[in-house]
Amino acid sequence: MTSLPPGPPKPKSPLRKILIIVAIVLMLCCGGAAVAGYFAYRGIDAATAPARDATKAYADDLVAGDFAGAYAQLCRRTRELTTEQQYVAEQSARPRIKDYSVTGVSVEQHNSTVSGVVTLKLTRVDDGSTYSLGVPLLKEDGQWRVCM
Repeated sequence: MTSLPPGPPKPKSPLRKILIIVAIVLMLCCGGAAVAGYFAYRGIDAATAPARDATKAYADDLVAGDFAGAYAQLCRRTRELTTEQQYVAEQSARPRIKDYSVTGVSVEQHNSTVSGVVTLKLTRVDDGSTYSLGVPLLKEDGQWRVCM
């Protein structure tokens, strides 16, 4: 029995190399998009968090019935137009709220004025109904203030 010499090697298909290259490119693109998305989210959150926190402090005072505390968080212009006694009387006449949640935050800058709107979903004490309220804010002397 005579053995035949091996024939020429079969040419390898380039499909495997192409698939590996495509997989590497996809991993790099997806990983880059995830990292970019993470840093974009952190940047937006850092810009909107102080406005959101100021609104939550204001809403906490409203829920607690501390209308004098809420008045102290108002912007200068609103406090010039409304006395604390007027504000407290106004808030006391409104239906009380028992809970709230933040549903949106928007911050913008026009020239040197930084303003924003935080949207709250408020729940009333008396009947448990909910409604949305856009709370306008103004940045004064480095502090976010509610500016109704």
